[in-house]
Amino acid sequence: MKFKRMRAIAIAVGSLSVLVGIAIAAEDKYTVKVPNGLSFSEFRGYESWQLVSISQSGSGLMAATLANPVMIQAYLAGVPGNGKPFPDGAKLAKIHWNPKKMETFPSATVPGT
Repeated sequence: MKFKRMRAIAIAVGSLSVLVGIAIAAEDKYTVKVPNGLSFSEFRGYESWQLVSISQSGSGLMAATLANPVMIQAYLAGVPGNGKPFPDGAKLAKIHWNPKKMETFPSATVPGT
């Protein structure tokens, strides 16, 4: 009986450690800043933004361009073709990856690092 209780406590402590580690890692991401430029904290929540386009550069990088809801609404309203400016808070983010071959389907290329 005592062994089961100790095992349950160990599992709970281990699970809590993993959750704390995930929370710290997620928080650390927002401290990253481009030299003399923007920081991830200015794009908080970009992970749930809508995909606008994907591309692959001549240097081999894969990229995804994302837009926040304000930007999507501006596009749907016809900005910039309608002559109106982009509204305050409209943001785009572009994420780059080094491509790699998919292990389970080698003819497919997927995002790597």
